[in-house]
Amino acid sequence: MAGLKKKLPPILIHNKSPSPPPASSIPLPSRPETPPVTLPSVTLTPTAHHTHLLRFLKTHLLTPTNNQITPSSLLHFLKSKLHHHPQFTHYDFHIFAWASTIDSFRHDHTTFLFIVRSLASSYRFSELHSVLNFISANPCPCSNDGIFSCPEMERIFHFAVNAFVKANRMNDGLLAFEAMRKFIDGRPSVSIYNVLINGFVKCREFDKALGFYDRMVRDRVKPDVVTFNILISGFCRNKKFDLALGLFREMREKGCNPNVVSFNTLIRGFFGERKFDEGVNMAYEMIELGCEFSSVTFEILVDGLCNEGRVLKACELVIDFSRRGVLPKDFDYFGLVEKLCGEGNAGRALEVVDELWKKGNLPSVVACTTLIEGLRRLRKGVEASGLMEKMLKEGILPDSVTFNCLLEDLCDVGRTVDADRLRLLASTKGLDPDGMTYHILVSGYTRENKRKEGENLVNEMLDEGFIPDLVTYNSYMDGLSNARKSVRQTR
Repeated sequence: MAGLKKKLPPILIHNKSPSPPPASSIPLPSRPETPPVTLPSVTLTPTAHHTHLLRFLKTHLLTPTNNQITPSSLLHFLKSKLHHHPQFTHYDFHIFAWASTIDSFRHDHTTFLFIVRSLASSYRFSELHSVLNFISANPCPCSNDGIFSCPEMERIFHFAVNAFVKANRMNDGLLAFEAMRKFIDGRPSVSIYNVLINGFVKCREFDKALGFYDRMVRDRVKPDVVTFNILISGFCRNKKFDLALGLFREMREKGCNPNVVSFNTLIRGFFGERKFDEGVNMAYEMIELGCEFSSVTFEILVDGLCNEGRVLKACELVIDFSRRGVLPKDFDYFGLVEKLCGEGNAGRALEVVDELWKKGNLPSVVACTTLIEGLRRLRKGVEASGLMEKMLKEGILPDSVTFNCLLEDLCDVGRTVDADRLRLLASTKGLDPDGMTYHILVSGYTRENKRKEGENLVNEMLDEGFIPDLVTYNSYMDGLSNARKSVRQTR
């Protein structure tokens, strides 16, 4: 037991003052930031949690058969044991720090990477700073005592830089970047420059973003498409669209091919400058360069043109791109349909939907129901029922309110048989009729004096439980019977 105690963390030894760590080790904090539950106190007074943590370490890390710690055994303990414990998960830094005080143990890049990721993901920046300082003073063993750098160093520092930037701690991110530069062989990767440039842009420090980009060029790190997209977006946000275009040209001159994000940013910029024709031409340039469109591209184009009142131009553009085979299958043209129907042009909306449907660009259920409502307002029941039938055959199921309203329209113009046929089709596709559906159809058959069809529906209602009592049943049957008698008397 005495031998085991010598190897346990100072914070765990009962009634014994912790010995000061070596100068190269990281200091132990008083307690983890924002612990999920009450954690063992870093004091000389034994507690139940102390005892629990001591027992936990004996069971899972320092067993009687193996009391030697290696980087792999420590990593296994931290990943598989400590991090799954509800009370001790935030003690990973304490255990990491304690292990660094053991003469026979030396951390390597696997434990460095784990602790940096853990601290970065939980925003424990004070401890993260300590670990980075520790790494600076204690290089990974695979660095061959400083002759060569560990190949994992950039990856380790990348996590730290990214965490600092996400928290808008740009100065800390820069310090971590500078520390990393001293540890890696060669130049940093472009991705870590992009993290910092993007951070400056999001913090609205665009001049610093440009300055860091200039440094990147001086460091002979070749910018990639992500770099240019970040800066182009930054120029557009800062109302410097001409500079964004200039950078776009520089991008292509340097042999970096723009991607869909590049074009989307510029098209949005053109529209923001009210240069709609130039924005549309940029979309056609995408086709020439073989750049694949995204649904966002068309949302920018359609919304921009529609908001400017150029709805028909948006229709022509979407249809043209569909015929060229570049319209994304997941593009939802509901906004275009809604705008046309709102202007009372549901007929044109139906033409657009039919054209795109033929090319394999199926509309969303919201686009279809919006179009049906638009056609109903124009009293185009034939077109509305045709669209509903097409929807059902494709498995696009409307909501029951829209469906019932269309059936009622058909019944009001003497087309109850067609309405009932739609009901049967909908049932085969998974849209079951409700009580209102049956009521509308029975009322339609009553007005059309089709007693037999009506009675069949009433009996079906009874079987489905939509008729609550005998009075309701007789009311439906009497209505059908009286309608037939009324017709005979008229004759």
